[in-house]
Amino acid sequence: MARVVGIDLPKFKRGVIGLTYIYGIGKSRAKDVLTRAGVDLSKKVRDWNDDELNHIRAAVGEYTLEGELRSEVQTNIKRLMDIGCYRGIRHRKGLPLRGQRTRTNARTRKGRKKTVANKKKAAKK
Repeated sequence: MARVVGIDLPKFKRGVIGLTYIYGIGKSRAKDVLTRAGVDLSKKVRDWNDDELNHIRAAVGEYTLEGELRSEVQTNIKRLMDIGCYRGIRHRKGLPLRGQRTRTNARTRKGRKKTVANKKKAAKK
């Protein structure tokens, strides 16, 4: 089992896909890391030898990843909330912040529907 930045990579997947299990590495960055390390993109994780693994670890080490990246993102969100900008207020309220509609949809950010009971209108006589 290959371990990079404290994450166990799945050994039966291709290297490009396996590296995406690390927070902060997507497909394009994974391709970049493997080309810099001189590893074939179609090679599976279990087929990497120790030398290739060391080159990959060195290439991955140049990026901000995992816990450090998560804390940086949280710090940025906290800063937005502290200065009270539009995005910070939307974060605080738990609403979408990139211009999406909220009258319908937005259930991921807002959570389950809270049904509000209607007041009956007074009947005219």
